[in-house]
Amino acid sequence: MRLLVIEDEKKLADFVARGLRAERFAVDVAHDGTSGWEMLNACQYDLVVLDLMLPGLSGGDLLQRLRRNRRDVSVLVLTARDATAEKVATFEAGADDYLTKPFAFAELLVRVKALLRRVSATRTNVLRVGDLELDRLTQQVRRADKRIDLTSKEYALLEYLMANADRVLSRTMIIEHVWDQSFEGLTNIVDVYVRHLRAKVDDPHPQKLIRTVRGVGYSVSEPAATAA
Repeated sequence: MRLLVIEDEKKLADFVARGLRAERFAVDVAHDGTSGWEMLNACQYDLVVLDLMLPGLSGGDLLQRLRRNRRDVSVLVLTARDATAEKVATFEAGADDYLTKPFAFAELLVRVKALLRRVSATRTNVLRVGDLELDRLTQQVRRADKRIDLTSKEYALLEYLMANADRVLSRTMIIEHVWDQSFEGLTNIVDVYVRHLRAKVDDPHPQKLIRTVRGVGYSVSEPAATAA
């Protein structure tokens, strides 16, 4: 899943982003409302962590603008404001949850996962391709009923491929969904991680699920659906 952190306190933004990346999320960061709004229009995010006190476009204005255009992205507001009236106004503007600064990262993570579970409730939590199974809630992967241990990026890559089974995904599409902006333009990193995935998912088994479409990208499909 891809998250956007919009926070003008750079140390706090980096702290939150590092923690979320450690939990297998792809995370982008914006330090003002204007660039945050531009990023929201350029990429599909599953959740936004939003500070209200932002330079340029304020967090409140960004939230209202977002809700006029999109209803599907969850928004967790971070702010130093703790008055009840502020909280009510923020929820009425379209926030899904509210966390007052200072906060413990553990609490932020619990709230993020709770919001993402709401997203998961509207889609399939267990992905299956052939004898390969990925559980989005537990983040466990099994093939032929044997558990496969993956790194955070390997897991994110496999989840994206399996969620789009039988569809060929370009390297650029994969970079935009799985990695954050620091990897922009480094599409060869996709090839490296596909090799890692193949070593764990395909190499121990006679039937191969991960396909390379030369000059286009990669896909995951059942053997019967694979072209000869």
